[in-house]
Amino acid sequence: MPGPLVLYALCGSLRKVSTNRALLEALRDIAPPDLSIEICDLIGDLPIFNPDREADDMPASVLALAAKIRAADGLIIASPEYAHGIPGGLKNALDWLVSRDEIPHKPVMLVHASHRGDDALEALTEVLKTMSVRRVEAAFFRINLLGKTPEQREEILADSGTQAILGEHLQRFVREIVHAEVGQVHSVESVTAALDESRSR
Repeated sequence: MPGPLVLYALCGSLRKVSTNRALLEALRDIAPPDLSIEICDLIGDLPIFNPDREADDMPASVLALAAKIRAADGLIIASPEYAHGIPGGLKNALDWLVSRDEIPHKPVMLVHASHRGDDALEALTEVLKTMSVRRVEAAFFRINLLGKTPEQREEILADSGTQAILGEHLQRFVREIVHAEVGQVHSVESVTAALDESRSR
């Protein structure tokens, strides 16, 4: 039996009430059983990037993050903008990964929880291009949660129109991953059919 498709989600904010994390959690919650989405909780544990430690003294937290990324079929990244750029924690995580072999050519889906933040999106896109990831542009979407209360965010994310947007773009990402992998054991039909079913509820 084929295993589930595995997506690993990186959140650029470490705040407990982060709107971007709420968006990632909403994607995770609509995923069918044969699509696993895990949200990374390792970014805050990483030490400041130091090239001198890349050879023989790689931090265990970096190795743990790299292992998660290697095992994933694709990455989902949601990040706010901070000082017109990428938040330091996420940028630090990417700095640790930039010279490693886990992330090049990995499919990436960017999502955004604000109507603002284009500077951060442009900077993140440029960094990911440098890292040679395969960004799936058709999977990008934004849902404006900026300035909303937790109750308002929950209402927006539970709305049938929002659920349809989440499911549609997640389905686009899954199709790109599966179609690009020769000899893929996952069934794109089963995953996307399940997403269609969840969107119609």
